[in-house]
Amino acid sequence: MNGMIDVNEIPVFLINGFLESGKTSFIAYTLSEEYFHIEGGTLLIVCEEGEVEYDKKLLKREDVTRIDIDSKEELTKERFEELNALYKPERVLIEYNGMWGDPGELEYPESWVLYQQLTLIDGTTVGTYLNNMKALMGPMLKNSELCIVNRCDGKTDQELIEYKRKLRPMLISGSTVVMENKYGEIELETLDEELPYDVKQDVIKIGNDDYGIWFIDAKDYPQRYMGKSVEFTAQVMKPKGLKNGEFIPVRMVMTCCEADMQPLGYIAYYKDIDAFNDGDWVKITAAFTTEDRTEYHGEGPYLKVESIVRTGAVETVAGF
Repeated sequence: MNGMIDVNEIPVFLINGFLESGKTSFIAYTLSEEYFHIEGGTLLIVCEEGEVEYDKKLLKREDVTRIDIDSKEELTKERFEELNALYKPERVLIEYNGMWGDPGELEYPESWVLYQQLTLIDGTTVGTYLNNMKALMGPMLKNSELCIVNRCDGKTDQELIEYKRKLRPMLISGSTVVMENKYGEIELETLDEELPYDVKQDVIKIGNDDYGIWFIDAKDYPQRYMGKSVEFTAQVMKPKGLKNGEFIPVRMVMTCCEADMQPLGYIAYYKDIDAFNDGDWVKITAAFTTEDRTEYHGEGPYLKVESIVRTGAVETVAGF
């Protein structure tokens, strides 16, 4: 999400998700909140008809103009420009149909700026989606800053932790996954014994299949690893812009399907890293700490390498 809204920009907020995921209820709740009571009209673009209807009195009171769209082909820059000229909105809300593919493909008028994209998922069906529809979920989630999994009543903490672990890598870096039941947000923390490696050891050994799980857990709960060392096998990556001696040990991780693989890793420091080349497979042992970095947009894991040795390639694809 961008920072303060520029007076010359029309902010666009895209609410994404499959049918009956709670998008309409979420938008209606947002419109009724005090913080949304601001000057100027709102253009609400609705891309599907669900069971929940918008209250016409609410839309009138909040100066909201609703436009219904029947297909993704109608969501063109030219159509948006027509709506902009006709209604002159101060802000735009798009209730997007998650079955229509990547909303990042949408083109907006020059004055429209996407300020935030969030995705809602029905918690009663999220397990089925993750097992059978990852290829559809990937495009829907990949540019979202926030994913809200609602209707999680009756789910165990272990189920919710597994869902969160699988969803997080499908969103952009720095994103958040929130689980909700009828009482609101569910506070979750992975228990030590639920991890596939032993965090009670001074040197925590991360197996090849478990790298993705460690990557997410280290970001969510860095305090679990502070004062300890981690050991894993990865490839050396030396992107431009890092400080002398810094590199990123990465593993290719499958986020939603085989066609959607990405390298994941945290910034590390080793004074003699110049002796290694991009792509070298290495086993590293590194002291785990955190550091405030622009690459993380805040504080994140930082690895101070204690030992590094070359190895052969690891064929295993890490997952979550």
